[in-house]
Amino acid sequence: MHEHVDVRAVLPQRYPLLLVDRVLELVPYNRIRTIKAVSGTDPCYTDLTDGTEPWRYAYPYSLLIESFGQSAALLWLNGRVPDPDDADQVLMFIGASDYRFEGVALPGDVLRHEVQLDTVIADTAFASGETWVGDRRIASVSSLVATRRPVSPRTGPVPGAQGQTGQ
Repeated sequence: MHEHVDVRAVLPQRYPLLLVDRVLELVPYNRIRTIKAVSGTDPCYTDLTDGTEPWRYAYPYSLLIESFGQSAALLWLNGRVPDPDDADQVLMFIGASDYRFEGVALPGDVLRHEVQLDTVIADTAFASGETWVGDRRIASVSSLVATRRPVSPRTGPVPGAQGQTGQ
């Protein structure tokens, strides 16, 4: 699993929120290295006008975290034995601790996520790692936590929503 088509086969996200382009290295249940190219045509830059200050082109930290999390999900899911119930499960980001931002990525940069799978307890995974642009570390995280939960289909109206028109 190294090409974008393989990434798409594992992750449910699609444009504009599929934020992993390629897997450089994968050691199941151990580590993964992925890349994501930052482009000036990414949706996060849509509202920037000519003459915008250069610092405003810094790739949003929220998307940096999401891209790292998707890399961690690829690592976790590629180490699992397929289960018939997988189709009825959804991955959920629980949180991260000690996430440090040490630099920025700009259009034209390539993010390289280096993720380590630290522990898996039942349906919960703990990962850590770093994000690099070239030889510059721009972020690190001590613990990212994700879990798998059953999909619960909506079986009726949301309590208290009867009679609301959505306006």
